[in-house]
Amino acid sequence: MSNPDEIASIRKVIDEMESAWNAGDFAGYMAGFANPDVIFVSEGRIRGDWQATLDHYIARYGDAPELRGRLSFHIRSIEFLAPDAAQLVSGFRLDRLEAPLEGINTRLMRKQQGLWVIALNHVSACPAIAQ
Repeated sequence: MSNPDEIASIRKVIDEMESAWNAGDFAGYMAGFANPDVIFVSEGRIRGDWQATLDHYIARYGDAPELRGRLSFHIRSIEFLAPDAAQLVSGFRLDRLEAPLEGINTRLMRKQQGLWVIALNHVSACPAIAQ
């Protein structure tokens, strides 16, 4: 299955998340995740559900633009597993003055109530290479 409309819908979710992050809107960023039951994996840990993930972002990145940085995603692939499930692999870069990051997100996207959301998010990050 490779439906251009479904691909566009998934890309829109990721684009909206990127825009929300860059505007300092963590709740808007989290709108792309299944609520409350997203599984979020980073730094070798399961972060927990939607609220725990939001709390993690607020605690780690605060509301200061210099901590939050500028986020960009680069979708590498979208593979449909079923009409309501897709695997998305994307690169990301978080540009900021101190400790810029880059890495890969592997995401299980699920279509719930007609909307695509991230049900499982796995992040692998490392210090960014200077551009």
